[in-house]
Amino acid sequence: MVVPASSATAAPAAPAAEAAAACATPWSADKVYLGGDTVSHAGHNWSASWWTQGTAPADTGQWGVWVDKGACGDGGGDPDPDPSGFVVSEAQFNQMFPNRNPFYTYRGLVDALQSYPGFANTGSEETKKREAAAFLANISHETAGLYYIVEQNEANYPHYCDDSKPYGCPAGQAAYYGRGPIQLSWNFNYKAAGDALGIDLLNNPYLVERDPAVAMQTALWYWNTQQGPGTMTAHDAMVGGHGFGQTIWAINGALECEGGNPAQVQSRIDKYRNYTAMLGVTPGSNLSC
Repeated sequence: MVVPASSATAAPAAPAAEAAAACATPWSADKVYLGGDTVSHAGHNWSASWWTQGTAPADTGQWGVWVDKGACGDGGGDPDPDPSGFVVSEAQFNQMFPNRNPFYTYRGLVDALQSYPGFANTGSEETKKREAAAFLANISHETAGLYYIVEQNEANYPHYCDDSKPYGCPAGQAAYYGRGPIQLSWNFNYKAAGDALGIDLLNNPYLVERDPAVAMQTALWYWNTQQGPGTMTAHDAMVGGHGFGQTIWAINGALECEGGNPAQVQSRIDKYRNYTAMLGVTPGSNLSC
């Protein structure tokens, strides 16, 4: 029997019912969804990042993070938050790099964060997520989706030794080729990164292709401390609100920016847009260089 709402014996609505009332229309495998369309699935509301059909929310980057923050049942928040506090969850990392080399692990990235605690941890929550997205977009571009660990053109290997340096090239003339997420190369960069990280990379450059955390540490070293051909570090660019385009300058601006290689620039921007959408933030302005 249905008890009238005016009855003194009426019970308050159950929390689950209240949550259910906040749910969007259930996801359907047969329906086509466009960017911004919202559905409910697995206890949460989700927003499509772009065109999708037949792919359940949370399975790939075609769907953004939870958008309900408490609706649809179980408390909201980002999926599988890491105890490290990193703004990108392991589930989101897997969505961003579905075809990555097993060498590149989420745990390796999180462990590397200890070397640069200000990375993706400075400013507003939006700024933190934008910096994380910017870093991950650039390393995705550099490594074809975290697939390549070392530089593929072996003919370049002997050219990365500047033996005019007082410390020379103790690991060998052809030992300082590109490795890791930002393809660390040249003996002087291995020495500088190693000195900053407290690791002897000048004598042991192979650590960058054998230890996932060291590989990520070298990428974070460059991101946080080197401005390359640009005018600021990539970290300062994102924290200072200068825009994603300045991170491209810091990494490869001499070859790509100001019309040097617009296709490469656009590739970086596209990845950044996708990753910020996954993290539930806008990309901001000044995306190109």
